[in-house]
Amino acid sequence: MNRMIHWLGLFSLLLPFAVLAHNVDLATVPERRAVQLTIYNSEDLTLVRERRVVTFKKGVNPLQFSWANTLIDPTSVELRFREPKTGLEMLDATFPHDKPQTLYWNVQSDADREAMIEISYFTSGISWAADYLAIADADEQTLQLESFVRVKNNSGEDYENAQVRLVVGTINLVEKIAELAKVPVGKVKDELKREEYRELRQQAARKMMLPAAPAPMVAMDMAGGAMQEMEAPKEIIKEGLSEYFIYTIEGTETVPNGWAKRLRSFEAAGVPMTIQYRYRPREYGDQLVRLYLLKNDTVSKLGTTPLPDGMMRVFRTNNSDSLNYLTTQLLKYVPIGDKIELNLGADPAVIFELIKRKVSRDNLWFQIKGGNLYRKLGEDNMRLELDSQVAGWDEHTVYRQKIRNYSIKPIHVQIRREIPGDVVFRSRLNPTLHDFQTVQFETEIPASDKAELDYELIVRQGYNQKQNRVELQSGEAGR
Repeated sequence: MNRMIHWLGLFSLLLPFAVLAHNVDLATVPERRAVQLTIYNSEDLTLVRERRVVTFKKGVNPLQFSWANTLIDPTSVELRFREPKTGLEMLDATFPHDKPQTLYWNVQSDADREAMIEISYFTSGISWAADYLAIADADEQTLQLESFVRVKNNSGEDYENAQVRLVVGTINLVEKIAELAKVPVGKVKDELKREEYRELRQQAARKMMLPAAPAPMVAMDMAGGAMQEMEAPKEIIKEGLSEYFIYTIEGTETVPNGWAKRLRSFEAAGVPMTIQYRYRPREYGDQLVRLYLLKNDTVSKLGTTPLPDGMMRVFRTNNSDSLNYLTTQLLKYVPIGDKIELNLGADPAVIFELIKRKVSRDNLWFQIKGGNLYRKLGEDNMRLELDSQVAGWDEHTVYRQKIRNYSIKPIHVQIRREIPGDVVFRSRLNPTLHDFQTVQFETEIPASDKAELDYELIVRQGYNQKQNRVELQSGEAGR
């Protein structure tokens, strides 16, 4: 439905105003000259700005706007005159009781004239999301990355030949507007909140100025949910604005209510990547997983914009020029320069096992006869009394991590283990601390080979405890 048919429907609804002013008795409604949709993905909010050329008569000209059966926020509706000093003046805006979901503007004109007007408002129900296709080459050295955006319109309004802009990132201004807009219409709002909302809305409208609409290109339509191919791909122009980016889709798009469109965002070939195997129980569960690692930067033939949230489908080319499906995962927002990590799950060609080999205790301390005197076993040929009790000891546990690499390529393995409490971690693998209680170590395993990675945990108990920290020691585990 073309909403402007209602708000410019003067030929029947405005007859009661004929006694008060010389009205424009329109036989046809002027078409939109331009319409722009600025769709945010951090909030369910879209800024709509549209222009029409209207013929005004000298005197008072009532204009009507209706938002029935749409998700338009009526408190955000604003009418402006595009040309300065046009001889037009907005007298008032009223919400008649007998016309629910309708408002009237009364515009004073000093002469018969045509003028460009602009109406802006916020609406909900229009959303966009990204999806990605990654295809690795057969040697898994590089991949081809394609990005698409899907625009869905469930706002209750049709938008024909609209310039579509997609906002990537979080905008504090928009978040505040969305929060204030949640207050139900019809209830008395706090006056300060109303003024704050109005001011924020105007700031957003001023930020998102409406440029001249580009020349139309062939659009991609969906009929009955079926996708049709475009004759030529759309270009999406990226523009960085401090904390967010705007994708402007080339040309114009018709986005009917209840329909969706899929548009290409970018395509990059020969994106370099590396492969890493990781054991991180907190992140991936109790399994060794395989990952593709790449970066959103210019060296990787990316890095022109941040990558918004979206579904990533990953394939690999095999030697017969067909594709092997690897995984589908949700890609979280990736800033420029940040890493992209694609988790392919467990690799059946790489077997990982964890075995507990030995448990022992030493460095025993005893409390003598219930007092405060503590003696170490073996110190000064001490004899244990029947009423003495163990007060402290070191508990040693030796683990073996067995990794068998049945693939035809060497692999790089990174292992992280959380070690809470006062613990000594001893290994030949030159461990490092990832954080204050997480140990990390890495190793290379040749193709068709195996590795036995031993480490030892020494946990201080009772009197032996000193402080809540992890101590690393490089050396033979279980020595």
